[in-house]
Amino acid sequence: MNTTGLRVVLDTNILIAIIGRKSPFRWIFDQLLAGQLILCVSNEILLEYQEILARQTSREVADNFSNFLIIHPFVEKVEVFYQFRLISEDEDDNKFVDCAIAANATGLVSNDKHFQVLKQIKFPKVNLLTLPEFVQQFS
Repeated sequence: MNTTGLRVVLDTNILIAIIGRKSPFRWIFDQLLAGQLILCVSNEILLEYQEILARQTSREVADNFSNFLIIHPFVEKVEVFYQFRLISEDEDDNKFVDCAIAANATGLVSNDKHFQVLKQIKFPKVNLLTLPEFVQQFS
């Protein structure tokens, strides 16, 4: 697989799905580790990742994972200067959309149905992919 330069934003549900050692999607996380994939995150996204991981594992695991993301060379910290508010059903999801736009990401990966509205929006265009679509296109 050659995904060099592929810049993605991962919704929290996708991050959780790819980090487990026995996950069938672990190869995605391994591509990040190897520098074949660039994970784009904002402060808000990092905080959500940490909160959800702490809830599902432990505070220590969540802190260690957050620290890893902060220092990893293929995780790009993105400053979001504008909030587009493209998702109205669950406004908390907009942090991922705004990050994808600010980062000029190749794609935003989410299985959350609230994101489906992005497929109807012409501008700003966000390439929304479900996890199966991402796997189909990039594996």
